[in-house]
Amino acid sequence: MIVDLSFFLLFISLSVSSAYAKASVSVSPKTLNRSGDSVVIKWSGVESPSDLDWLGIYSPPNSPHDHFIGYKLLNVSSTWRSGSGSISLPLTNLRSNYSFRIFRWTRSEIDPKHLDHDQNPLPGTEHLLAESEQVSFGSSVGKPEQIHLSFEDEVNGMRVTFVAGDGEERFVRYGVKKGMLGKYAPARGVRYEREHMCNAPANTTIGWRDPGWVFDAVMKDLNGGARYYYQVGSDSKGWSEIHSFIARDISSEETIAFMFGDMGCATPYTTFIRTQDESVSTLKWILRDIEALGDKPVLVSHIGDISYARGYSWVWDEFFAQIEPIASRVPYHVCIGNHEYDFPAQPWKPDWSAWSYGNDGGGECGVPYSIRFNMPGNSSESTGTSKAPPTRNLYYSYDVGSVHFVYISTETNFLKGGSQYEFVKRDLESVNREKTPFVVVQGHRPMYTTSNEVRDAMIRGKMVEHLEPLFVEYNVTLALWGHVHRYERFCPMRNNTCGKEWRGSPVHLVIGMAGQDWQPIWQPRPNHPGMPIFPQPEQSMYRTGEFGYTRLVANREKLTVSFVGNHDGEVHDTVEMLASGEVISGGNDDTIKTVPASATLVGKAESNVSWYVKGAGLMVMGVLLGFIIGFFTRGKKGSSPGNRWIPVKNEET
Repeated sequence: MIVDLSFFLLFISLSVSSAYAKASVSVSPKTLNRSGDSVVIKWSGVESPSDLDWLGIYSPPNSPHDHFIGYKLLNVSSTWRSGSGSISLPLTNLRSNYSFRIFRWTRSEIDPKHLDHDQNPLPGTEHLLAESEQVSFGSSVGKPEQIHLSFEDEVNGMRVTFVAGDGEERFVRYGVKKGMLGKYAPARGVRYEREHMCNAPANTTIGWRDPGWVFDAVMKDLNGGARYYYQVGSDSKGWSEIHSFIARDISSEETIAFMFGDMGCATPYTTFIRTQDESVSTLKWILRDIEALGDKPVLVSHIGDISYARGYSWVWDEFFAQIEPIASRVPYHVCIGNHEYDFPAQPWKPDWSAWSYGNDGGGECGVPYSIRFNMPGNSSESTGTSKAPPTRNLYYSYDVGSVHFVYISTETNFLKGGSQYEFVKRDLESVNREKTPFVVVQGHRPMYTTSNEVRDAMIRGKMVEHLEPLFVEYNVTLALWGHVHRYERFCPMRNNTCGKEWRGSPVHLVIGMAGQDWQPIWQPRPNHPGMPIFPQPEQSMYRTGEFGYTRLVANREKLTVSFVGNHDGEVHDTVEMLASGEVISGGNDDTIKTVPASATLVGKAESNVSWYVKGAGLMVMGVLLGFIIGFFTRGKKGSSPGNRWIPVKNEET
């Protein structure tokens, strides 16, 4: 009987294998030139196709079946039911070849314990149908990519950072004429290793991929306000294409910045973690604005939760490839967020913060962030581990035009008596208000929010206790925060109370709406915590769940911040802070002529977009239909039913 059963199982196995062997997959072209180039994957001979059949994307090509970097279901092809089809896929240069595999996956094989970050089942790899030949980047594998700029400590310098496949010597060459790049500077190359990671998945074979070498060089002795052309690389390994930027002008009084948090990146495939499709729209509108400004100097500020790689290292490559069209032409500045850093053994974790600091960094413990960026200053702190290098780019400052910008870390010690607190105090008291009448402080976790972000309540309380007195004493104009994936503007704030002007009561904005779509609800009414209606507190002047970014424009007389929504690229909220201290809610933003101000807000309001969050319960509970009227009466002025608002998604857990 045992022999008969064994023979039967062998027969079934051979029959299944024979059926699977008929499938084939091909790729074209087999050599790509640079990141973003597409490959077409074609398959045929898939018998009895299932809507769960899937294409695995592998780099390196010899990775185990379950170590894909991403996957696509074959049913995205319109012809999949015939057993054949094709997918066009843009690829990012990961400094190793790619291969593609097709698998059969049945519903009976769904494993409820084998889930991705969103608790969706990961595809099974038991039944391989076909595997492609390899796709490479050929000689381009060693060329520099992921180019991004940042300010240097010296005002007449500009730093350029990029990635290459090996540690051989690289340079930057630059000049004021595109055809005469006569100045050279050597690039310093560094890298990090899997053993530097602090936890899973970053230190596992699934999450780790070779990050290449990270190079940075400084272009010096620049003339303020002049356009410079540059390229990076070497004669032996190849040069990048020529890019250009406008040098920082210390004599200019004008400041223009695009500011946001929590953007992440999009990927052309599904992977182990959620990626951020809305980041594409955010960058599209910012690039439009930069191009409209012509030769005016501009900067970008991304205040934490940068790539959302969370331990899957190739997502950093996807992120830098996505921002390169912007970051290669304007300085791209960052501060650290929980998804770059937090790990169970992080050295600073007071008892009161136990619910706030977890493993949000996916085991990266700030290492990729610290190596892949190089911000001004020299702030660093030990990771508390024997192998990981110190965490860098924690707090720093610089001047641009009439604004002094300060960046802080909410993930490391910010309490009175610590090194960061002392830096902030010294920095704020040394600001020359004749030169820079406005001071803007930026950090990741917000000091104020009316979202129901209860997990960070203790951190907010400590920020009010320790940092806010410095902001008040030294007349910080504006405080910008991310972490909460919404836009919200507050009145001038001091100790949870509205003030009359920004001197002594900084204006706070939450700007974490650039891409990530997890959303907490707004704070419910204390006396009706279970009812889905969320009154807008008096201190909240405008709030919305729509994606977008902010524009900051300043001269010596006033600083203006505008919120631009991704659904139409128009301004939907504006606030002006005058040098006198006056704060004007609503106003005109005419710096970038291509953006109409038809949706600009005057006064206190809440966007219709918030209805998608507030109204979820109402959709189910028809008895509460009357509340909908209340939602819309609080809707922002100037909106129309025809607007295609982008809804937010599920609550972050």
